[in-house]
Amino acid sequence: QVQLVESGGGLVQAGGSLRLSCTASGRIFSYVMGWFRQAPGKEREFVGLISRNSNTYYADSVKGRFTISRDNAKNTVYLQMNSLKPEDTAVYYCAAKIDYPNAPYDRWGQGTQVTVSS
Repeated sequence: QVQLVESGGGLVQAGGSLRLSCTASGRIFSYVMGWFRQAPGKEREFVGLISRNSNTYYADSVKGRFTISRDNAKNTVYLQMNSLKPEDTAVYYCAAKIDYPNAPYDRWGQGTQVTVSS
């Protein structure tokens, strides 16, 4: 069972950048990898995903500011966040699922806090 660990969160001023990492305990080349976030008092929301062949898809709220990439040799997925806004403040989670229609994300990390100050 692949385990996921996020890192790279922290406090940043609005307009700044952060890069989150999600490192897996096993090989991730066969998985679709997603990023999600949950702000206080809100439901968890989708941020973006990267497919097995590195196609990416993003939520409208982050499109053009966030970039997801993967390094299968390092079993790591990245979330580069630029032009951060206070509304990006949340706990960020990475998740993995098999590449199959309607498959759920069934492997989750513990999350990393991102706080954007105004």
